[in-house]
Amino acid sequence: MIAPGTHVRVRDDWPEARGPCHIRTPHYLRGHTGVVLRHLGDFPNPEDLAFRRPPAVLPLYHVRFAQTEIWGEGGDELLVEVFGPWLEVEKTA
Repeated sequence: MIAPGTHVRVRDDWPEARGPCHIRTPHYLRGHTGVVLRHLGDFPNPEDLAFRRPPAVLPLYHVRFAQTEIWGEGGDELLVEVFGPWLEVEKTA
């Protein structure tokens, strides 16, 4: 489980380019860094459910992104639900 306050990067992966898939992670977040606010629970993977495969149970997180991190301008924040396998913990210096 990823602890609240942990800085994470959304994987910069594009499985759509490899074939049919069902991805619940917004394109505009891939490769960007945010902060985990809370663990929302563990849920069946919608990527498996979409293809009627037995679903893995995955952790789901609220992740906060600064608007400037995503679009380079603005002062607001985005709060997005992201499944754990799409998150990479940022290494601290």
